[in-house]
Amino acid sequence: MTEPIWRPSPERAAATQLAAFHRLATARHAVGAGYPALHAWSCAEPDAFWPLLWEALGIVGERGARTLVRGATMADAQFFPDARLSFAENLLARRDDATAIVAIAADGGRRALSFADLAAEVGRVAAGLAAHGVGAGDRVAGVLPNAIEAIVAMLAANSLGAIWSLCDVDMGVDAIVDRLGQIEPRALFVQPTARTAALIDALAARLPSVRTPIAVGGAAAGLVDYAALAPGHAAPPGFVRQPFAAPAFVLYTSGTTGLPKCIVHGTGGMLLQLLKELRLHYDVRAGDRFFYQTSTGWNMWYWVVIALAAGATIVVRAGSPIRPHAAALFDLADAERLTHLGVSPPYLAQVRAAGVRPRATHALTELRAVLSTGSPLSAGLYDYVYADVKADVCLISLSGGTELNACFATGDPSGPVYRGELAVPALGMRTEVFDDDGRAIARAKGELVCTAPFPSQPVGFWADPDRRRYLATYFERYPGAWHHGDFAETTAAGGLIIHGRSDSVLKPGGHRIGTAELYRPLEAIAELDDAIAVGQRWGDDVRVVLFVRVRPPAELDAALERRIRATLLAHTSPYHVPARILAVDAIPYTKSGKKAEAAVRATIHGEPVPQRAALADPDVLAAYADLPALRR
Repeated sequence: MTEPIWRPSPERAAATQLAAFHRLATARHAVGAGYPALHAWSCAEPDAFWPLLWEALGIVGERGARTLVRGATMADAQFFPDARLSFAENLLARRDDATAIVAIAADGGRRALSFADLAAEVGRVAAGLAAHGVGAGDRVAGVLPNAIEAIVAMLAANSLGAIWSLCDVDMGVDAIVDRLGQIEPRALFVQPTARTAALIDALAARLPSVRTPIAVGGAAAGLVDYAALAPGHAAPPGFVRQPFAAPAFVLYTSGTTGLPKCIVHGTGGMLLQLLKELRLHYDVRAGDRFFYQTSTGWNMWYWVVIALAAGATIVVRAGSPIRPHAAALFDLADAERLTHLGVSPPYLAQVRAAGVRPRATHALTELRAVLSTGSPLSAGLYDYVYADVKADVCLISLSGGTELNACFATGDPSGPVYRGELAVPALGMRTEVFDDDGRAIARAKGELVCTAPFPSQPVGFWADPDRRRYLATYFERYPGAWHHGDFAETTAAGGLIIHGRSDSVLKPGGHRIGTAELYRPLEAIAELDDAIAVGQRWGDDVRVVLFVRVRPPAELDAALERRIRATLLAHTSPYHVPARILAVDAIPYTKSGKKAEAAVRATIHGEPVPQRAALADPDVLAAYADLPALRR
């Protein structure tokens, strides 16, 4: 086994919240020494682990007598069926004058809000929503930048028992409507800008369920002024405590066909899992200053706001992480005295390529942890962090997903870090790697699965009453186990290596993109007859490659390429815009009529084509092999 690239001092390891929890578990349940023993116990004894975790985290609410009611299958399990709690109540438990949120705008402007003022602001907005008829079970949505108002709106909606959903302000109108149109929100927060003007104009026609459109940070005709919601109301909110699995959040992920999937998460699972991650696996505590570079359209936004429940200050930032210059986030780390800096592997690759060496130019005095997710973190980027960012820092590469809002593999702040590896499987998550036949394998590449129930399993998909789509998506491949779609392997050190997605979902810069989201806007371009999109491994990231079949007599020239990119940017987001667009004579399909994205992806990487026999015309793939345009 190789030597670790970093190891905490014995004193630092013993002082972590994970070590304290291990000591508590040992005192109560005679758990053995070492993280593997703690993890094994957490999976084998859920009726002991999850109540102890609830107690250790100080969850506010009534836990109830029962912990886990096992159903006929893993998908039928119910956690804490007697519990009553509120996500917002736990995040607003601290009420003093310490800073709760620091928000940095795209233009560099800085705003701060104390815990006491945050509670009062949430109370005001909640009162305003209630005055407009919003109550438990209603959907409240936001199309907002990463700013204080997005957090306030989420907490206000949740305090009323409403179901919250959030979209990135940079998304195109079609992408937003594809998401929010399915859940039919009653109220919508939107920031009037040139980019959202078309959405505001289209509200009545395309989102007719919205009865209360609310303008944040600017006036718009026909919209309620955010600042005018319950003016003068200064009391903290009341809280509607709901069952553990009551629907509280809708997040979105995409398959390869149809509209984005609306994933419904319960209030208790989100709270317990996210707070477990932050406090035990990242060692976030009261007084810390936590930042993760994220958009509001990514599930990592929730990982930032949950730090409020730990009593930490959260720092949010709008705009590109490399603006106004490549070292901007390290400037932020110094200016805001960050203890935790969350980034993506593509960001680290960018700053490394730009020659940024924060260890030589920045103090980073209080920085204890660098977190990374969105795509696999290469061994070379581990080297970069320890050589050029900070030598004494816990580098935590984590892997989970929007579907579970938790991690399968994560950090151990009390243990060593090995280059290229995710340190440990998360507590309470029976994470394994299966071969194609559903057998557990060790130190070999296979499918990442979870073989025991966990509390943040989604309530289901929206408008999927019999759960048929939900069960087919996660439990059909391996009956009795959650199949996540990641290609992974376990390591000799007890960690995991994630080799990327095993399905056809694209992840440029860590942003999940369903290929159907690219295809729909392209249908409006008359010159295009068909298209297929895949992800190509490129450096430390994945880039989107789009193959198009052009209708004669048209040709794929520079003008058509510009129009394709402009169309995708206007109707989706910058992450959907392909890095390469190539013309082909034919698009491969399966015999059942599906685009053969996995086959194309394997072909451009020079790998064996999976399920080649399922293709209608396998010979079509020859045109995708060994393309010079994909070597640059």
